[in-house]
Amino acid sequence: MNLFVRFFTSLKLTVVLLAFAIVLVFIGTIAQADEGLYGAQAHYFKQWIVLGAHMFGHKIPLILPGGYLLGVLLLVNLVASHVFRFEFSRKKLGIQLAHAGVIVLLVGQLSTDLLSRELQMHFTEGQTLNYSDSATDYELIFNAGGEVTAIPEKLLHAGDELKISSLPFTIRVQQRWHNSDMNYRAPMMQNAPALTTNGLAVNFDFRKLDDVKAMDSRNIPTVVFELRTPAGSLGTWVASDWASDAALIEAVRNGYAQMGAGMAQKIVSQLVVPQSVVVDGKKFTFALRAARVYHPFSLTLLKATHTTYPGTDIPKDFRSRVRIDNAKSGEKREVEISMNHPLRYGGYTYYQYQMDAGQMAEQAGRTPTSVLSVVRNPGWLTPYVGCGMVGAGLLIQFLYHLAGFVTKRPKK
Repeated sequence: MNLFVRFFTSLKLTVVLLAFAIVLVFIGTIAQADEGLYGAQAHYFKQWIVLGAHMFGHKIPLILPGGYLLGVLLLVNLVASHVFRFEFSRKKLGIQLAHAGVIVLLVGQLSTDLLSRELQMHFTEGQTLNYSDSATDYELIFNAGGEVTAIPEKLLHAGDELKISSLPFTIRVQQRWHNSDMNYRAPMMQNAPALTTNGLAVNFDFRKLDDVKAMDSRNIPTVVFELRTPAGSLGTWVASDWASDAALIEAVRNGYAQMGAGMAQKIVSQLVVPQSVVVDGKKFTFALRAARVYHPFSLTLLKATHTTYPGTDIPKDFRSRVRIDNAKSGEKREVEISMNHPLRYGGYTYYQYQMDAGQMAEQAGRTPTSVLSVVRNPGWLTPYVGCGMVGAGLLIQFLYHLAGFVTKRPKK
C-alpha cells in the first residue's frame, strides 16, 4: 500500500504525464492535416492507447498513452497528492482550494467529452421541428405506419447479417461507404453498372470516395444491403444520405440546373422517391439519414433575416426568430437567435450557424432557411467553477502570505 501511495503521489509521475501530454498535443495537432479535426480527436485524445500516428502524409509506428489515460492518471495523481501529501491547515487553505479547482476542471473535461452532444436543426420559414440532427452520426431507419426502427450506421459492416426483432426480414449488408458520390444515370451516357435494379440505383450511380478531412466538408454515407425473409429475397437496395439531406438535395438540383429547370426538378423528384417493401401486408419505408435526437418541445422558424455590410456581400448579421411550443409546461413564446445571442432552453443551447436568406435567396426563388447549431453539455459550468476556485485559492494564498509579511516587518 505504501508503494502504491508513493507511486501515485510522486511529483516525478506528474512531470512524466505532463511531458507525454505535451507530446500528444503536438502530434495530435500536426496529424489534423492528414486525419482532420474530428479524426485526430478520436485517434489521439479520445483513446486510452494511441497506436501509430499520421504525420506529413506518412504513418509513423509508435505507442503513446491516449488522452483518456493521461487525464485519468493526472486526476488520480492530483487526488492522491491532495489526500496524502498536502497539509490540511489554514496556512494551506489557498493551495487546497486551487488544487480542488484543478480537479474540478479535469472531471468537468471528462464529463463534457462523455456526455456532450453536438447537433444541428435545419428548417425553412414556417417549419416546425421537435428534433435535432446529428452532425456526424447516421442511422438506417425503417418506418412502418409511424413505428420507426433505427439502426446506427456504425453497426452496418459489410458481410454482416442483422436480425431485428421489430422487423420481419433480415438485413444483409453488402457494402457500406463512409463517404460517397452520386451521379444521375442519364440516357446515352457512359454509366457505371447499376448496383441493383431496385429503388435509387435504377436512376443513380453511387461510388465510394475517400473520407474528407476539411472542417467545411463532410462525409456522405451510402449503404448497399439485401432484405431477406424465410420466403426469399426482397431484393438488393441502396440507401444514401444523398436522398435524405435537404441541403444535399438542393445541391443536386443546382448542379443539374444547367440542363434546365424542368430536368433538374425531374432528377430531384426521382432522387427523393421513398423506397419501401411490403411484407405480410405491412409496408416498410426505409432511408439512411442523420441520427435524430427528439425533444419534449418544438421550435417553429418564423423569420430568417440575413443582412450584409452596405455595398458588399459580406454577411453582417444572421437572425432567426423562432417560437417555442412546450405542451408539457404550456409555454408558448417567441425568441430571437442571432450570431452572438444563443437560446438556452431545455438543457440545450441553440446557436445561429448558417442561413440561406436575404436578396440572393429571393432572386433564386428559394424559401429562406436557417441552420442552428444545437449543443447539449451538462458540464458547461465546470470550467467557470474550476477556474473560479483556482483563482480564489491563489488569491487567498497570496493574501495570507502578504498579511504575514506585513505583520512581521520591523517597526521603526
